[in-house]
Amino acid sequence: MDANPAPHPFDITTHEALATLYAAPSPVVLAKATDRIEGRSAAFIANSPFCVLSTIGRHGPHATPRGDAPGFVTLLDEKTLALPDRRGNNRLDALRDVLDDPRVALLFLVPGMGETLRVHGTARITTDPALRERLVMGRAKPATVLLISVTEVYMQCPRALLRAELWAGRAKPEGTPSGGELIAEHTKGAYAAETYDTVTAPHCAENLY
Repeated sequence: MDANPAPHPFDITTHEALATLYAAPSPVVLAKATDRIEGRSAAFIANSPFCVLSTIGRHGPHATPRGDAPGFVTLLDEKTLALPDRRGNNRLDALRDVLDDPRVALLFLVPGMGETLRVHGTARITTDPALRERLVMGRAKPATVLLISVTEVYMQCPRALLRAELWAGRAKPEGTPSGGELIAEHTKGAYAAETYDTVTAPHCAENLY
């Protein structure tokens, strides 16, 4: 068997070939990332009961669901998140990955909210007693806590969740920032919240395909 088979004729194998298939992203899409969690992003995370933790290690990538009461991921400062490891199946895929490669990505969801929040960074595992006590749920302390040093934060547009009809008209929790408020914060006001909320977001909803 050929160890290096020829690519399928329809496979895309170069960045240049990929770029010919899609329009260039708008300037605001490229500028909307920030390197810290500020007020609006912090409010989004505080209202989020669920996130997906993505990791990679010697056995490949893993995407792991994490969920609890809203705000279960705690903001320690604008560059640091604390994610308690609640009771699970003890495979420890994500934690083992972090020992191999500290790079992680988080995708936060808020019920009723089309936009999601993406956070990238590096992680380490701690058994700090004070932190575990702070993150106790009932009488259950997390065995470990994942401390995430934030390197990039940005909002993802709502098209995927709108197409999935994930929330079926459910209202977002009070105090959750709008997509426009998030993008205005991330761009330091270069893109107005009202522009996104009244123009861009409706355009996304009307142009799902």
